Amino acid sequence: MSITLTPFARARLFPRDRRRSAIQDCSAEAFERRLNAEAPLKVLDGYAPFCKLHVHRNWTSTRCTATPITETNRHLLRSAYEARSREELPVLVRWFEGIEPPVANYLLPILYSREQLAKEGAPIDADWGVVGCLYTMAPEEIPMVPITMLRNALGVAEGGSGVPLDRKAYRRAVAFWEGHANWRG
Repeated sequence: MSITLTPFARARLFPRDRRRSAIQDCSAEAFERRLNAEAPLKVLDGYAPFCKLHVHRNWTSTRCTATPITETNRHLLRSAYEARSREELPVLVRWFEGIEPPVANYLLPILYSREQLAKEGAPIDADWGVVGCLYTMAPEEIPMVPITMLRNALGVAEGGSGVPLDRKAYRRAVAFWEGHANWRG
């Protein structure tokens, strides 16, 4: 099985500005090599048959993705309308500024099959393409951000995957993200 970083993931996980909320202490090339050389601790099924998450112990100083919202940090939440690419419509996002989350115990690369990426207009030569990565304390997936679930349901033309909305999964995601936010360093 071969794995490659998609251009979408490369830009988000290894940005030129080297922000602290991205993957640390590792180049995109070294990350890709490690995913191909090291077996994951376990493989999780993703939200659709074409999606898998590989669980790896964190070998970097990358910090957790999601942080609990508390009364002591709520004032550090920020929000704005943003798009992930020039082609996508901006959506409302929120994040923390000025916090220092713990170093993650696990990295969970999110993989899409070659067939799905071709369907989305992003063909790859490998069997699987990394489209994102979660940085977590536990070796488990955290819920997808609700707006990502909605974008996926809108279809490929709007930057999604075309997977219909699962209302129960959406409600679980809302329950999680009402009490958590990503951060930016």
